Amino acid sequence: MGVFLAILFAVLFLQLNNIQVLQASKLDNKPGNALTASSTNVEPRGSIVARNGTVLARSVPVSDQYHYQRVYSNGPLYADVTGFYSLIYGTSGIESSYNQYLVAQPNPIKSLSDIFSQQQKYVTDTVVLTISSKLQAEAQKALGSLKGAVVAIDPSTGAILALYSNPSYDPNQLASHNATAVEAAWHSLQSDPSQPMLNRAIARAYPPGSTFKIVTTSAVFDHSPQIASETFPYQTQINLPDTTNTLSNYAHESCGGSLANALAVSCDTTYAQIGMQLGAQNLYNEAFSFGFDQVPPIDLPGAAAAQFPKASSFARNIPGLAYSAIGQENVSATALQMALVGAGIADHGAIMTPHLMSQVRNYQDQIVKNFVPKIWRQATSAATASQVTQLMVGVVKNGTAQGIAIPGVEIAAKTGTAQTNLTASNNLSLSGSDNWMVAFAPAQNPKIAVAVVVPAQKGLSSSSTGAQYAGPIIKSMIQTALGLS
Repeated sequence: MGVFLAILFAVLFLQLNNIQVLQASKLDNKPGNALTASSTNVEPRGSIVARNGTVLARSVPVSDQYHYQRVYSNGPLYADVTGFYSLIYGTSGIESSYNQYLVAQPNPIKSLSDIFSQQQKYVTDTVVLTISSKLQAEAQKALGSLKGAVVAIDPSTGAILALYSNPSYDPNQLASHNATAVEAAWHSLQSDPSQPMLNRAIARAYPPGSTFKIVTTSAVFDHSPQIASETFPYQTQINLPDTTNTLSNYAHESCGGSLANALAVSCDTTYAQIGMQLGAQNLYNEAFSFGFDQVPPIDLPGAAAAQFPKASSFARNIPGLAYSAIGQENVSATALQMALVGAGIADHGAIMTPHLMSQVRNYQDQIVKNFVPKIWRQATSAATASQVTQLMVGVVKNGTAQGIAIPGVEIAAKTGTAQTNLTASNNLSLSGSDNWMVAFAPAQNPKIAVAVVVPAQKGLSSSSTGAQYAGPIIKSMIQTALGLS
């Protein structure tokens, strides 16, 4: 009995140390910890502001046990960026990523007189974002009632200028001090079939369709430059090897000719042949260089990796390689990833690390933390990027993206229309397309790279295209960024 009690005492001793030492920090910060929530809310929380100083999130005094209430100005517009701060459900978004700076900190004592003064006991830092209020508002306006996402980037620095997905939600509902109301709001948002809390800009991947031809074109110059000088036959479809199936162009159009013409009109039969000529390993290597099969290092939680199949998966599936070269089969990408692809071409082949935090400033407006731009991926060479840029300019001048042309501005772009299926609430399968466009401007001195995805959804025709739905959004974003609207 004595030995048994000694063992129990030892187990109890180990568990107490585990809880009070090893897991102390984790339990302290666990969502729903009422004691921690109460202690952290009796002091203000730092503000989150846009690049122009517009306050996106702040703490305001209230007359309850917590003393301060988190308030989000125009909450649904910035929800995918700020995230939420909840007493019950914890934090998300920037509120989570930079929590260590946003929590109240003891005001440092700098002199003996500070001990006896009535100075504020706690101070907060302010997180300054790269987000442009104008571009963010334009993204919301341009999407309107469409489900989809918009991501705009400064190619030279990786600064996120806009990041918006629709539908959105109001984080103020989750910041309330009324526990019953917060739980009701949470359950309502979680059960909503439109998934308003899903950040479609970074967390939802769709088949990129022909926007992936940017990567395939880069692979031509990087791995098989002789293909660039080939002339491809005009045809409406091609026979796929090892099968009786065929691959057809959109609307069974006939196309071919030079690489420039093939990209301009987005010729699937030509690019399918190019993909098979490149080979699985070269195409996979190029996709990986552009960031596929890796999680983009953006300072927001929940980012998903774009997917491109491993070369070995095509060993007995050459038709799959043909479809992958045009951004279908098992290829998928987020709006963020495709914006980074465009930004990589715009920035001479280098993809800069995407980021939302510009600076963290203390209560005396001194810089505590400053983001230093750095390269994430060297996607391709400057020479290849230059050649692809010129081909993408042709897409706007003579091809599928003519609708986004702006007088006096040279724009490089690529449309994308990925065939997919949409299951409606009545469980009927509806044909449709995930509609894409990637663009940057001005083409030779880019200030903005943008990716837009409008996925298949009820209300869109089965023949919807990227030029039709993503194009107008891209155009309005470029006009706003360049001060033309």
